[in-house]
Amino acid sequence: MQDYIQKRVLEICAYILETKATVRQAANVFQVSKSTVHKDMTERLPSLNKQLAKEVKNVLNQNKSERHLRGGEATRKKYKDMY
Repeated sequence: MQDYIQKRVLEICAYILETKATVRQAANVFQVSKSTVHKDMTERLPSLNKQLAKEVKNVLNQNKSERHLRGGEATRKKYKDMY
């Protein structure tokens, strides 16, 4: 793995652990695609640091389990703002 990719993986990892960010939020901050963030966290990070990979996986699983709530809240806000 090239050095700049390793650096990006570890930076995104630190950001997600620090802020409990979603994949989409991390992708926006680091100006990469959601697919890149997901691949970095699920495939590349475990080869660099297994412990960090487990911690990130827990955050991503929590975000995944809550996403329907965030989506519902966004829809509620959208229609509230319309009227």
